[in-house]
Amino acid sequence: MPELTGYKGKALSLLSNYKVFVGNTILVKTSDGEYSGILMPRYEFADDNHIVIKLKSGYNIGIDVDKIVSLAKIESEEMEQHKGEKVKTSVDQSLPKIALISTGGTIASKIDYRTGGVKAALTAEELYSAVPELSKYARIDPEVLFSEYSENLTAKHWSEMAKKVHEKVSNGYQGVVLTHGTDTMHYSAAALSFALSNVPVPVVLVGAQRSSDRPSSDAALNLVGATLFASRADVSGVFIAMHANTSDDAIAVHIGTRVRKNHTSRRDAFESINLPSVAYVKGENIDMKIDSLPERRKPTSFDVKPNFDERVALLKYHPNMDPRIIEHFVDLGYRGLVIEGTGLGHVGKQCFDAIKKAVEHKILVCMSSQCIWGRVRMTVYETGRDLLSLGVVPLSDMIGETALVKTMWALANSKDLQEAKELIMKNIAMEYFDVSSFD
Repeated sequence: MPELTGYKGKALSLLSNYKVFVGNTILVKTSDGEYSGILMPRYEFADDNHIVIKLKSGYNIGIDVDKIVSLAKIESEEMEQHKGEKVKTSVDQSLPKIALISTGGTIASKIDYRTGGVKAALTAEELYSAVPELSKYARIDPEVLFSEYSENLTAKHWSEMAKKVHEKVSNGYQGVVLTHGTDTMHYSAAALSFALSNVPVPVVLVGAQRSSDRPSSDAALNLVGATLFASRADVSGVFIAMHANTSDDAIAVHIGTRVRKNHTSRRDAFESINLPSVAYVKGENIDMKIDSLPERRKPTSFDVKPNFDERVALLKYHPNMDPRIIEHFVDLGYRGLVIEGTGLGHVGKQCFDAIKKAVEHKILVCMSSQCIWGRVRMTVYETGRDLLSLGVVPLSDMIGETALVKTMWALANSKDLQEAKELIMKNIAMEYFDVSSFD
């Protein structure tokens, strides 16, 4: 039954007998003590020996069905407090007007007191209720563009994001914040960096490593930092804003083409690669670390190039790699291959013939390094020089994920292969950096 999502067997029978459903606030008496909280849904593959409730602290606990003495539905003070709630927040109309575009993830969400889960905050009132500090920095105009896990986002989504940002900025918004799932946020940031290469205001992608219903959530602080930077920073371009460390004292702002997610779960998972973070947001202070960025300009019309060619692959070379993998992409009609080579930009000689075949079939073959820091230098060793002679394009210190996105963009915005190569080699959004402290 939909009211008891995920429950089955003993647990389902127990809850049905007591006529309690997901979203009800319940009092559970067990042989070990009493617990009260919101009955939560369970995962599809969960066992039937436990029920899960969300305590007032925000934590979820599982309760052994065999230890339950009785269940009772109770009225929740929080539910009563939030029923029909309309937050009346006074927002200074002289503050910058910021567009908040939601693509998914948990960053712009709030607790749903009917289910105990989280849902998108669809209105400015809900946002100001969830994160009251926002009303001090900007007039927020939220809009849901997608509601997708970031692993489901594709080049088509990047195009829609770029068009939406272009629309908002052309209509006078003084900054844009995009909420995004963290797993592929750096791909989207790179895509927008090329599609919106001359954007006149800050465009800031922001996510949350821990959902907004957890006491350790980074959602609110990340959103505040992103909004403050989008509304006050005197720079333009595409950025990512996330926790600078595991504490709650600073948000790091990264250039959209120079950032990776380097940890699965830490709040400071995102790091700038081969150059410092752009800035740190501490309280209401923005501490700029790079002074060579384009300045904020009046939000007037600007060009957008939102197209991407999806026939590009990112391949990580490894010992014993079968060259037929490369030949397979040739046979599929791909137009670009980005190879993450070892060290300075190398692959084993068993792949040379396949790479030659790809180049002969007018495929743009580029080389980045699978090392996180440093740059490709293919003139140092014989292997690199041989690959250059085959027609492989070296990408210096461009990050592999950024290289994939730029190749997709360059091929979609060129009339021929030579023009695409010229675009690849041109520094458009700080994807190349000539001098790095990490060299």
